[in-house]
Amino acid sequence: MASPSHRRSPGKWRNALVPAVVVAAVALAASLLMALRPDGASTAGHTTTAPTTGSRSASPPTPPSPKPAPKPKPKKPSKASPDAPTAAKTTPPPGTATAPARSSAKSTTPQRASGSAPLAGRIHPGTAYEGVATFYDTGNGDGACLYGPTADVMTAAMNHTDYETAKACGAYILVRAAGGASVTVRVTNECPLPCAPGQLDLSAQAFAKLAAPSAGRIPITWSLLSPETSDKIAIRYKTGSSSHWCGIQATGHRNPLARLEVRDGSGWRQLPRTEYNYFLSEQGSGCGGAIRITDIYGEALTVEGISIRPDVAQPTRVQFAPR
Repeated sequence: MASPSHRRSPGKWRNALVPAVVVAAVALAASLLMALRPDGASTAGHTTTAPTTGSRSASPPTPPSPKPAPKPKPKKPSKASPDAPTAAKTTPPPGTATAPARSSAKSTTPQRASGSAPLAGRIHPGTAYEGVATFYDTGNGDGACLYGPTADVMTAAMNHTDYETAKACGAYILVRAAGGASVTVRVTNECPLPCAPGQLDLSAQAFAKLAAPSAGRIPITWSLLSPETSDKIAIRYKTGSSSHWCGIQATGHRNPLARLEVRDGSGWRQLPRTEYNYFLSEQGSGCGGAIRITDIYGEALTVEGISIRPDVAQPTRVQFAPR
């Protein structure tokens, strides 16, 4: 029996050709339709539009936020490292902002007293200074040194330069006029600028010892004294002083003061001096404890048993030696 032929009959070929032609025609029509669209192309339903040359985007694209780098774990400082930071304890100043002198005076960090520090300021013992003398109405005798009212009329106001932040306060000065007349005065005040270096503004009574008040202004020479006196030094705490903040003043000293120190837990601590002649302990260190005062000659006197009693001059039993 002959094997069936591999050729298809003409009838069957025609029947298979018709569907193929139809499918091809449909595909061609679809292709022509997509090519004739006005936007020109399509991608997954998102229309792509060519940008217009010269146009500026309404808002710049926001760059993606970078992922933050992981924070390294802090290393604990080595106990042996000298650079290891340590936490400092801060104690807020007590009282209100209206505490006397705290808000008006310049704050200075107290430093430990040094034996090599120069003791005399601009006014040196054994030196004669030239200048002029004028006079003013001293009123009740109180002045920039804040010694308070006094019946002593032989006083003077030191020029601003030689006043030197109250270093001249309490100094005894021998003043000589050109004609030979002289008078001893105590510095209780400051003569502000334009008082020139070397100038003394005397009380009217002291000026009259040198010349007639009508002269008004006379040439003088003056020098530091260390007079004889039977008075003892007194210590006074400033208004508002307490164990948290205090101002300390020494009065009645024969020789000018070079420094004032208080005893705290670590020894003696030198206090800064203000222009109004009080030594301040801003944080209360040493307030109410032992006090050590040193004159410009280097003599140091220690005073104990002085309690904090603001505005009260508390007498001591000590006085600097005459020079």
